[in-house]
Amino acid sequence: MTPVELVALAASTSLLAGWRLYLVTLITGLGMKFGWVALPDQLQMLDVLANNWVLAIAAVGTFMEFFADKVAWVDSAWDAVHSFIRPLGGALLSLAIIDASDPAWQVGSFLLGGGAALVAHAGKAGARTLVNASPEPFSNVIVSSAEDIATGGLLALAIANPIAAALIALILVVLSLWLVVAARRALRGWINRINPPPQPTP
Repeated sequence: MTPVELVALAASTSLLAGWRLYLVTLITGLGMKFGWVALPDQLQMLDVLANNWVLAIAAVGTFMEFFADKVAWVDSAWDAVHSFIRPLGGALLSLAIIDASDPAWQVGSFLLGGGAALVAHAGKAGARTLVNASPEPFSNVIVSSAEDIATGGLLALAIANPIAAALIALILVVLSLWLVVAARRALRGWINRINPPPQPTP
């Protein structure tokens, strides 16, 4: 892979970790363990993901997240717990992918991965705040299932064509930022409806 492709792979993978850290870790680890993913020499640091203990933890996390993410407000609580875990996981994935000997590249890749995962996580949490306001019970299942499919598809694309995946990731970053702003506005509106500001006396 060229340096540009490595950066693109790191960015898109880190962003996906902001949605489904355990699923990304599990798929990548299984792919390496069974030879589905042929990684170049620069990415051999990711061999740790094929460790049986890492795979077991990722599998348990994936199983728990699959169900927790489909229940209204349970998904928001799950997101709150992972507000630190997902960005850190994305940063570590990016650092392992770049694997540069230059400390400046290492710091840059760590910040790139953490930032991408944080933005994706914030957008996901913001979207779920909006979805949880829906009175019917199926929105969470539909949105969560769409995230599952999108994560798996984009991860496969990131491995096959990092540049294309990075372009899609950039679009998702913009969408995530918009969702954060929309969620803040909606939350402010709900608070004002529940606890309206005092009206000035005539």
